[in-house]
Amino acid sequence: MPQFWVVGAMWGGHEDQSDLFLRRGYWFLGWDDKDQPDQARRRDQIEPGDRIAIKRMLGQGSPNIQIRAIGIVKEVDPDDKRVYVDWVLREINRVVPSKGCYKSIHGPFPPDDPWTNEVFRI
Repeated sequence: MPQFWVVGAMWGGHEDQSDLFLRRGYWFLGWDDKDQPDQARRRDQIEPGDRIAIKRMLGQGSPNIQIRAIGIVKEVDPDDKRVYVDWVLREINRVVPSKGCYKSIHGPFPPDDPWTNEVFRI
């Protein structure tokens, strides 16, 4: 059973990496592991076959996030820490409740949760 992950693509709060991620077919955590160990632990739980969605915050205080792309994890490189993804849906503009997803990576979310279904529907 695949796991479901919601990830960010903004580095430093203003450098949007989503176009690069989509073009090159991967996702990468923009923090050093020692600076964000909880985020690194989550990233290290991602496995091939898992589902992944790129999100974007909609401004300070907004209760919602924008889902920008959805994909299926193909491979995880343990050396360079890249998560290689087959981006199934790109350039979508799906607004959903944030459910607290403001950090770089959140999950895993259960597949039968209504919010997960809203985020990952194709």
